[in-house]
Amino acid sequence: MFVGVCRLVLALPPGTSSLKAKRAVVRRVVRKVRARFENVAIAEVGDMDVHRRSVLGLAVVSNDARHANAMIDTIVSFASGANEAQIVDRAMEITPFGDHLGEG
Repeated sequence: MFVGVCRLVLALPPGTSSLKAKRAVVRRVVRKVRARFENVAIAEVGDMDVHRRSVLGLAVVSNDARHANAMIDTIVSFASGANEAQIVDRAMEITPFGDHLGEG
């Protein structure tokens, strides 16, 4: 089993001058990703009190590392094409978990 995690840093549009406006933009991005990819976990994980920047974390699980990587690439591509915010940084990690888990 492989778990893929990704950290996205978003630059929000110039008109985002309040936390209320920021949260509306972040909610739209998260909602669109969840609607398109039902097997992804996504949430805002950082820069909660910064008006023009947001950090999102997302995670996927797969039986193949290449598939997990491709899933994250597809999700990031979709999120960047949503035109809600610009992705300015991305970090990704694929972690393997062996079959030995749960054995005495």
